[in-house]
Amino acid sequence: MPGWQQLYDRKKGENFEILSVAVDGQGPGTVKPFVKETTFPTVIDENNQLVNLFQFKKIPNGIFMDEEGTIRLLKEGFDVADPADVKAVEQLISGEVETVTFDKSHNGSQETGLELQLAQTKYKLGMEYARQKRDTEALKELDDAILLDPDNFTIRKQRWQIRFPEKFVSEIDFDWQQEQLQKEKKQEDLHRSQGLVCGPDGCFLPGS
Repeated sequence: MPGWQQLYDRKKGENFEILSVAVDGQGPGTVKPFVKETTFPTVIDENNQLVNLFQFKKIPNGIFMDEEGTIRLLKEGFDVADPADVKAVEQLISGEVETVTFDKSHNGSQETGLELQLAQTKYKLGMEYARQKRDTEALKELDDAILLDPDNFTIRKQRWQIRFPEKFVSEIDFDWQQEQLQKEKKQEDLHRSQGLVCGPDGCFLPGS
């Protein structure tokens, strides 16, 4: 998290704090290598609660709260390497603006549905299996979950972490993640173009 640490070092004396929330169902042991050089606190969200609350589909995300707990910035896909994102935070810290809204940002949709609820349940079950080192069963539940909620990057990442642990050893290979995401999306698009319907039991042709 070098970018976050640089921002924290610059702004920590201006009544500003960072709380990092690592969304990882496999617990602190998986997260610890990636935060060992940071000086701001990190907590672990093992049950995907923050992602579910705001219906985030990807990571990382940015939430800026004032001293009263009012959310002044909420952005899905917040990027500390993006000058516009960093400028927004700096404007909030300085009091230059009270609220920042991004045109293409996620606005905290609270949509629900049986498929979404089932995906969340399967995610929790899959991560419980993962904690018990029952990888085959974990992947079955996570594969079902991603079919129900295909845009949820958190679920995809946990599947990759089990299937390709070598990609998550010392540092995260973001280039590989993007390649893998495109590969999976291409396969899913092919299924849809062939008229296949995909659900927790796999993909099939309607009426077959």
